[in-house]
Amino acid sequence: MKQNKYDDDRFFENYSLLPRSAFGLEAAGEWGTFRAMLPHLKGHSLLDLGCGFGWHCRYAREQGADSVVGIDLSGNMLERARAMTRDPKIEYLQLAIEDAAFSADEFDTVISSLAIHYVEDYGSLCRQVHHCLKPGGTFVFSVEHPIFTALEAQDWHYGAEGEKQHWPVDNYHLEGVRQADFLDHEVTKYHRNTATYINTLISSGFTLTRISELQPTPEMLEKNPAWQEETRRPMFLLLSAVKN
Repeated sequence: MKQNKYDDDRFFENYSLLPRSAFGLEAAGEWGTFRAMLPHLKGHSLLDLGCGFGWHCRYAREQGADSVVGIDLSGNMLERARAMTRDPKIEYLQLAIEDAAFSADEFDTVISSLAIHYVEDYGSLCRQVHHCLKPGGTFVFSVEHPIFTALEAQDWHYGAEGEKQHWPVDNYHLEGVRQADFLDHEVTKYHRNTATYINTLISSGFTLTRISELQPTPEMLEKNPAWQEETRRPMFLLLSAVKN
């Protein structure tokens, strides 16, 4: 399913107000971990799957990447990305992640931030990324953690006084479609367990190099006390792998 909620003007307006949308990578709590998983980008060709406003694309060029391609299905997203970008070495394409059919050995690095849980056929995507990466190339991506996506409600269990008692998990191994509420809209996500994320990478020809479930650091907690909730259950899963 190729889902494009971001070209709904009301949804896009709400998304644009999120801190990570308004203030960029430093406002995204998982960015420090994601950045540490990236290889040195100097001289690299990089593909960003689901590039959004283009924050990661511009960062790659700041780090010395030779060329960057960002793809996104949303015209609204790409209009904003182009308006924020003044760099001929960054190319934005309106394209669904599922349709990302690039040439063999075209890129040194492929990244994706919080987009792959919207893709139904994860195995096909991994094989296509493997195809378009150069030997030894790196694939780094983040998704919502399977503990977060297992139940459609994606919310805490509350006590009588409205206190957050625990995060319920059910149907963890029942992979597939989840209809979740995001920014007052129903969106379709695809739940898969941690083993599927890892084993599919391996069977597609990758070697896993790092995994993170993003445990908040003392610095993160000091900067934003709301991250205390993330010590109770993981919200993000980040993976780094190299093409064999």
